[in-house]
Amino acid sequence: MKTYLITGGAGFIGSHLADRLLAEGNKVVVIDNFNNFYNPKIKENNVKHNLNNPNYKLERIDIRNGEEVDRVFAENKIDNIMHLAAMAGVRPSIENPVLYQEVNCVGSQNILEAMKKHNVKNIVFASSSSVYGNTKTVPFKETDIVDFAISPYAATKKANEVMTHVYHKLFGFNVIMLRFFTVYGERQRPDLAINKFTRLIMEDKPIPVFGDGTTSRDYTYVKDIIDGITKSLKYVEENENVYEILNLGESEPVTLNEMIETIEQALGKKAIINRMPMQPGDVNRTYADITKAKNLIGYNPQTSFKQGIENFVNWYKENKKLYI
Repeated sequence: MKTYLITGGAGFIGSHLADRLLAEGNKVVVIDNFNNFYNPKIKENNVKHNLNNPNYKLERIDIRNGEEVDRVFAENKIDNIMHLAAMAGVRPSIENPVLYQEVNCVGSQNILEAMKKHNVKNIVFASSSSVYGNTKTVPFKETDIVDFAISPYAATKKANEVMTHVYHKLFGFNVIMLRFFTVYGERQRPDLAINKFTRLIMEDKPIPVFGDGTTSRDYTYVKDIIDGITKSLKYVEENENVYEILNLGESEPVTLNEMIETIEQALGKKAIINRMPMQPGDVNRTYADITKAKNLIGYNPQTSFKQGIENFVNWYKENKKLYI
């Protein structure tokens, strides 16, 4: 039985990962500070079914608190880490860039320092497709130059990739950086478009649509992401001298207009559109080349966008009280 530390483990992706690792017979330690970026009751609901599981431990701490992070490492024999904790979102990072720097960079370095002190060598780390900015060549490849971020959030994720490489070189950490492409599905954060649009359409309220609807995203269903994470964790466990950056996407971009139409079909209801100008920091498209992830870890996403949206809408109808 292995012990996995999941930072941000009460959130959307982290709570799904905890469920998966527990189901496979592992121990899970979760760090989450339950901040008010969105309603903390949503995270409480994500974790409540695991609180009485003897193989599950929840630590309500902030990764910016180095002493508390060190305590968690001291009290638990951690084998592997999935580092998801971060301030998320492009637009909010423009409004509060210092906070994003403190959490995403200083907080992450606290995790790396605790790993060094307590001799934990394996980490899978959440990066983001936002590091690609408005890269002209598609699909986006891990070898593309990503030195031209267009938001503070993207800049912090690029900085994380660079800093983990330092710890790989100096201290022998095994690292996989995962560039996630627009993850959606059950438990998705309420500020993200699919969740927000579903809610507003059901309430007969207009949805804010930035631009003409031709921007596109490589939407990735959460269970496919979890499969990629677990395969990455296994890879760093079983191999030495690892430092890799991998795209995790579906490699099938969907336009904003197509996304809205798919939600309308799943709900059986038309959206009221409120057209607005493009927002600073938004990219025109994302499109993952997933060849490397397929070859290295056997990543193979299975969920069509239509099926993923239907799954989310069915879940949302049963859980909408959390988001109202």
